[in-house]
Amino acid sequence: MTKIAILGANGRLGRVVAKAFIDAGFDVRTVTRTGKVPAELAGATAVAGDALDRQSLIRSTEDVDIIFNGLNPIYTDWGKCLPMAENVMAACHANGTVHLFPGTVYNYGSPMPAVITEDTPFHPTTEKGRIRCAMEDLFRREAEAGRVRTILLRAGDFFGGTGSGSWFDLVVAAKINKGIYTAPGPADLVHEWAYLPDFAVGFVALASNLDKLGFYEALNFPGHAITDLEIKAAAEKAIGRQLKMTAMPWWVLRAGSPFVAMWREIVSMSYLRFEPHQLVSTRLESIIGEVPHTPLDQAVAEALEDIGIATVNSAAEAA
Repeated sequence: MTKIAILGANGRLGRVVAKAFIDAGFDVRTVTRTGKVPAELAGATAVAGDALDRQSLIRSTEDVDIIFNGLNPIYTDWGKCLPMAENVMAACHANGTVHLFPGTVYNYGSPMPAVITEDTPFHPTTEKGRIRCAMEDLFRREAEAGRVRTILLRAGDFFGGTGSGSWFDLVVAAKINKGIYTAPGPADLVHEWAYLPDFAVGFVALASNLDKLGFYEALNFPGHAITDLEIKAAAEKAIGRQLKMTAMPWWVLRAGSPFVAMWREIVSMSYLRFEPHQLVSTRLESIIGEVPHTPLDQAVAEALEDIGIATVNSAAEAA
């Protein structure tokens, strides 16, 4: 049985990915600082490991075949990203494991390409974009040197899964119970979203098809390239009532950004909400077959239920 260690298993992405690998029959080890496994991951083995302590990380990932790198510091603490990435490379090299990594669209900067393929060149224009490019440069160098094999799957903004911290639950759906849909940008602008359960199954499919992949791969995950008008319509269908459309008050964040670190970081990435972009892939389907893609209405309904918003289906089941 293939053994996989999930780094960042207490995070939103890590939990969903760990569950997908458990469901697929992998031997899953969750690695967290506390060594405690989330309740929904009862099928995994929990161990303690600190991504900022190289020897701790090496010990916690011994005897696994694959490491999924779901580490993601809070937005105001991205200085940890590259040191963590270096420690993950050391752990992969020491233990002879394959490295799976979720990429972002931060690498492309502003203006965003309207359509992003695997061949679209990077042009980072923010500190977070430059950090992401530096991480991917590290992964590529390690692969080219024959030390660590990396398979990267790039996605847009996440929605779905339990927990908090995504644009979907913090902004878009934050006031739905009050009858309000909040658009982070122009309502008719195409934005790339990834439904987390689909994205997680994509990683499972890649792990199951390593024989078709090279020593370094950076692939796109085409999720839902949609507008806020489309998400709003799906949300209205899910909850069974109309919603009022309102706009995110960017002026408040911009005015307060000199004084509030998190606002400053969010404002620095605001171009993503005002420049249309979508991911397409020229290779993923040929490697894994049909790309996982939950229909939008179903994905939005499930995402709302995940964050505790009652839908028509959940109400019917309760009755």
